Amino acid sequence: MYKIATLNKISPKGLKKLGDKYALTDDINSADGILVRSQDMLEMEFSPQLLAIARAGAGVNNIPLDRCAEKGIVVFNAPGANANAVKELVLTAMLAEARNLYDGMHWVHKLATKGDPGEIGLVKAVEKGKGQFAGREIAGKKICVIGLGAIGVLVANACEALGMEVVGYAPFMTVRAAHDMSNTVPFTTDLDSVIGDCDYVTVHVPASPQTNGMINADIIQSMKNGAILLNFSRDKLVDEDAVLKALDEGKLKKYITDFPNDKIVGHENIIYIPHLGASTGEAEDNCAILAVEEIKNYIENGNIENSVNFPACSLGKFISGNGKSRICILNKNVPGILGEITGMLAAMNINIANMVNQSKDNYAYTMVDTDALVDEASIIKQLAADDGIIRVRVIQ
Repeated sequence: MYKIATLNKISPKGLKKLGDKYALTDDINSADGILVRSQDMLEMEFSPQLLAIARAGAGVNNIPLDRCAEKGIVVFNAPGANANAVKELVLTAMLAEARNLYDGMHWVHKLATKGDPGEIGLVKAVEKGKGQFAGREIAGKKICVIGLGAIGVLVANACEALGMEVVGYAPFMTVRAAHDMSNTVPFTTDLDSVIGDCDYVTVHVPASPQTNGMINADIIQSMKNGAILLNFSRDKLVDEDAVLKALDEGKLKKYITDFPNDKIVGHENIIYIPHLGASTGEAEDNCAILAVEEIKNYIENGNIENSVNFPACSLGKFISGNGKSRICILNKNVPGILGEITGMLAAMNINIANMVNQSKDNYAYTMVDTDALVDEASIIKQLAADDGIIRVRVIQ
């Protein structure tokens, strides 16, 4: 029986997918896997028992990825599971701003509760004053979608369907993203060449040392005068001091963000939403289901899919009790390590029936299927003695 700890409330639909091989535990030190949403794990200590952490969402800035990799703990996320929810909120925010719904609704509420419509009554007062909230249509406007992952592609396709002129920016695109994106939406790897004539700019890239602060003063100055900037990815991507300056100078018309904080709240040209991007029942279900499936596939089969600190790698489903073993080796991505692994297995008289090795940055993963059962304790002891090997696990 494998033990799974949950650090936040996880969708029951996801937990139901665990099945009868798993039991939930409140003791993190005895857990084989952890399911988490937003809880801060950066200072958390991890037991040698822990195999994997699955984030029921896309962002993983609350998890110490490098420290987990060094300990042989595979970290998963759930890319795309909340993409539709975020897309719908982006469209909602953009349409609401275009029609001045935020200001108009606040005005009506104030008029009804604190104002004095006088003898003409509320209905006539609304009709008399509504002209100040006349908006515009987004059809025919141009939008630049920065980042063409699961969310960016959905946003680009939806904006095109609404009659907008769409251009995408992505330094690289996955095959899946390219397949899913409308073939009439152009994209470029040169942001400066397209951003200058866009009415809207929306950001959909993950936060990382490479992307943090990417929407800086220079990028904002190269945008169209009166453009509207939307950020539903992460606050760290945008230089907020540069945004505030651009808003005060009239360079930007509005900044719409899902990440309010003390610095920006109160500015009349900033629309802040309380981090609702993935806050739908459907998105929470989808993220939990995917996170559970990932952690089960790794624990039971050794396969890695959607990890953020180790490479994707698979040998398919492992059939327990078939007289064979699967050796799973998390190792450093250093020259000669694969030869050392195969050499040690040969020295132990283990015949390799199938094998796969994948690398990602500083780490690699090696999976070996044998044609007979192996001595688990001996395998782990001898392989783990190699300085380049981080963790060894045998599935029987």
